[in-house]
Amino acid sequence: MMREVEWLSAHATDADKRKHTVEREAPRHYLDRDAPALTCLDTLGYAPWYSRAECACTEDTLWEYGVLPWQIQWSQEKLVEAFDAKDREAILRAAADLGHYVADAHVPLHTTLNYNGQLTGQEGVHSLWETRLPELYGGGYDLVVEEVNYISSVGDWAWGVIGESHGHVGPLLHAEMELSKSWDGDDRVREERGGIMSLQRSEPWCAAYEHALEGMVEERWRMAIQGVSSLWYTAWVDAGEPNLGRVLGASEPRFRPFRRSCRKTLQDSIAHPPVP
Repeated sequence: MMREVEWLSAHATDADKRKHTVEREAPRHYLDRDAPALTCLDTLGYAPWYSRAECACTEDTLWEYGVLPWQIQWSQEKLVEAFDAKDREAILRAAADLGHYVADAHVPLHTTLNYNGQLTGQEGVHSLWETRLPELYGGGYDLVVEEVNYISSVGDWAWGVIGESHGHVGPLLHAEMELSKSWDGDDRVREERGGIMSLQRSEPWCAAYEHALEGMVEERWRMAIQGVSSLWYTAWVDAGEPNLGRVLGASEPRFRPFRRSCRKTLQDSIAHPPVP
């Protein structure tokens, strides 16, 4: 299993890399729940199916403001299919993608139009919350999760996570704004990242912000781990609990680059996503 763990860790960001090469990949990573254009969802119930949402809002509107909760469902279905087929390569790919989308759903700023504080003069808050704080304090987080759970309705679960994350948007923006107003002195430092010098929030300022958030980043990170584990387990159960010892005991998969025919098939599936 160690090879699989290493592969999943190395490819956890593959979905992000596709944003620049695959049409409609970017909207799979967010849902602008506060977009006025998405009030069309309000009459559809707690966790609307994509087909109903498309009728109410139009396809273009959904893909403009994000399809993250539906993407979690679609990725879950792909993982079930991969487990059912006992296809090691497909299992690893589907598991990595599902894990990425689930993690995105736990990030509050993936649920709002003000995703980087650009609407409130707080540019850079996204990387501050998602990257800077975990880099500085993640080593001290308690990321041990409870026993994994079977999730009977992936759609309800995904919309619940989006709702919880969105509830943190106001507090995290307010905390950043209030701290910036009250901070005495310079709150930024120059640091080298990937051979490039950039301005980062200073460690003393970040420590104060981490304290003001009262464990928010740690809690969302731990919940993401819990969610990914539970959905992987759920997919395995829904596929009939295949013997993974035999499946994952195969030789190391050879991940072939997309040929044009494969890329066309992928583009077609993005243009016409499966309906839950």
